[in-house]
Amino acid sequence: MPKPWQNGEGYADPTAYEGLKPVIREETEQQQRVSALVRVLKYVIDAAGFDLLNRIELKDRKTGRVYR
Repeated sequence: MPKPWQNGEGYADPTAYEGLKPVIREETEQQQRVSALVRVLKYVIDAAGFDLLNRIELKDRKTGRVYR
């Protein structure tokens, strides 16, 4: 996994990192929400007595990003 505080050559780039921090934080929060949602969906499917046969795909209406 790349280190966000380093540039492509591996040198520290604190200016770029400070600019990217909010984006990194937002992406992390979004990924956590998606993971929590998938866990809840799997729990509900199991509790209802069903099996999940295919992968769950979600699309964020706001950003258009697809999660698989």
